[in-house]
Amino acid sequence: MRQIILDTETTGIDPKQGHRVIEIGCVEMIDRKLTGNHYHAYINPQRVVEQEAIEVHGITNEFLADKPVFSAIADEFLEFIRGAELVIHNAAFDVGFINHEFSLLRRGFPNVEGCCGVLDTLALARKKHPGQKNNLDALCKRYFIDNSSRTLHGALLDSEILAEVYLAMTGGQTALSLGSSEDSAGDSEEGSTIRRLAAGRPALRVISVSDTELQNHQNKLEQIQKQSGNCLWLAND
Repeated sequence: MRQIILDTETTGIDPKQGHRVIEIGCVEMIDRKLTGNHYHAYINPQRVVEQEAIEVHGITNEFLADKPVFSAIADEFLEFIRGAELVIHNAAFDVGFINHEFSLLRRGFPNVEGCCGVLDTLALARKKHPGQKNNLDALCKRYFIDNSSRTLHGALLDSEILAEVYLAMTGGQTALSLGSSEDSAGDSEEGSTIRRLAAGRPALRVISVSDTELQNHQNKLEQIQKQSGNCLWLAND
């Protein structure tokens, strides 16, 4: 299964008010393993980026002045995502903006939902953790994912972090080969990134049972046997 973990940054919060996409970041995952293949683009929105948005992602109007417009990257971007399942945190926001960009081109571009599946990790997180904070930072803390490099929002960085969050939320560590020297020799850079999930957790304590505790346990089982005449634990020994 091919999945694309996707994030965008924008000039504001609502495409209906004329706001536009200024950054797209995607990482590819096949059969729940990061491939190292990614798509990333900064985009000239042909309008002013609001100051409130700049304070979130740090992308200024001056920086975007020489970047390509969306129409210049639309075909390449669509080719990258077509046929995949998109994994997006708060999917309605990003999909709404991308569909708006496609609609402005008037070249027969499909809606995102017409060429891709969409999985919303925010909805998934709310189902798994009702009543708790489920933004990306909160999920990183909950799943022991290092996001210390995330001082500002950025589409590519956030998609990379979301990939780790998604795998952690859906039991992704079971799909990774951890522990053997043979596996370690073949590690990719992406695999090493995901291994931070395990590395970030404290080591489990191993507590051994003493001979006295074992004898006390046996005595208790024998007492149950005398009282009930049917101690299942003794029967299974």
